[in-house]
Amino acid sequence: GAPLCPGTVVRVGLDARSFHDLPMAKIAILGAGVSGLSLARYLVQGGVSPSDLVLFEAGSVAGGLCRSKTVDGFTYDVAGGHILFSKDQAAMDWMKDEAGGPAAFDQRDRNTKIRFGDRWVHYPFENGIGDLPKQANFDCLAGYVKAWHQRITDGSDAPQTFGKWVTWRFGDGIAKHFMDPYNAKIWKRDLDFLTSDWVAGRVPDAPIEDVLRAAVGIRTEGYTHQAIFYYPKQGGFQGITDGMAASLGSSVRLNTPVQEVRKHGNGVRVNGEEFDLCVSTLTLTHTPKLFPEMPAQVAEAMRTLEYNGLVSILVALDRPEHPDLSWIYLPHDSQGPANRVTYMSNYATLNAPPGKTSLMAEVTVRGGQPMPGKELEEEVLAGFVAAGLMGREEVLFTDRSTVDHAYVVFDALYHQRRKVALGWLESIGVIPLGRFGRFEYDNSDQCV
Repeated sequence: GAPLCPGTVVRVGLDARSFHDLPMAKIAILGAGVSGLSLARYLVQGGVSPSDLVLFEAGSVAGGLCRSKTVDGFTYDVAGGHILFSKDQAAMDWMKDEAGGPAAFDQRDRNTKIRFGDRWVHYPFENGIGDLPKQANFDCLAGYVKAWHQRITDGSDAPQTFGKWVTWRFGDGIAKHFMDPYNAKIWKRDLDFLTSDWVAGRVPDAPIEDVLRAAVGIRTEGYTHQAIFYYPKQGGFQGITDGMAASLGSSVRLNTPVQEVRKHGNGVRVNGEEFDLCVSTLTLTHTPKLFPEMPAQVAEAMRTLEYNGLVSILVALDRPEHPDLSWIYLPHDSQGPANRVTYMSNYATLNAPPGKTSLMAEVTVRGGQPMPGKELEEEVLAGFVAAGLMGREEVLFTDRSTVDHAYVVFDALYHQRRKVALGWLESIGVIPLGRFGRFEYDNSDQCV
């Protein structure tokens, strides 16, 4: 997640060549999402002429997974709720500058909850078990202490599968009441199909003292690095990538999908056009059809990488205000198919018209399966009503956006397949970059 210095390249090796060694190189960047746009901006800031850069973007707007949509004055993000925060201050400041500077953003205090029946439970769950009904509180506390004690006494290593890791780490109670049902909603797979290595470094370990305090009603905090976040005042999260794209001008070729990529001498041909260097942010599972010379075993490794898609559903409400919430988690089936709900109109004042508010549901879809039909909206609304988030009579309209690739799924063959895929691309001089270009669980600030 460290910010790039102007003109440098992170994570990928170019052997004897580098961007500095080829100051007059013509460079192709496949995809104008946040990774491709950020790289292009850094190259320009480092001295590369925009005329030597071409970003191929199939869509009519740049932004990729950071795109947003406005309908009748209501703005939402098309790939789930995004916020701007980062442990890396320089990266966050750079993103603000690209979108017009700090004045272009609203600052918000994060207030995140879990909806458990008719109760609001503090997030993360282990820091909020005192908000649970008494029996669930006891189940979670007893399980957490037992799991903690077991790890201390036997010195066991973390289990390799995610389902077993949850119980090893949090205990039976938290697994039963939150982690298992919530993650089943997200991943649409048996939890032991997933490996546990993806959670390393992403899930802070709550001290046992904090969990004990939480259980008896003494408030404790987790994820404090997200206590404050920022969001563009206008245009949704896409305001950040819009700023990047505007600065690049005609270097970004919209409505220009990549049709074919071939190695050519020391460079690469993209759609028949010759380039000295090529960076691909295109998702690996779709990449084989673009490379006629790709060996069959490499194509198979790419195509069989596991992932999930996402449906984001805007719910426009005839309600003047919301509770002071940022986003919430819905772990139970009785709350409908959505696993997370963003209070979009709380992110920025202009995300909804005056006197109106909005929610946004996120519903994951197993990769490769068709998107749900129109019945999904009714199921989401019924779940919101059952969870006590709104009244059905308050709904003005809904709007949906879908993305085929939203989450990387880490299964037992993930590392093997990814190594084959990335190794072959780099061997022909194509540099993979970005969340699905490298199949990594990177947030937007980490992509930058």
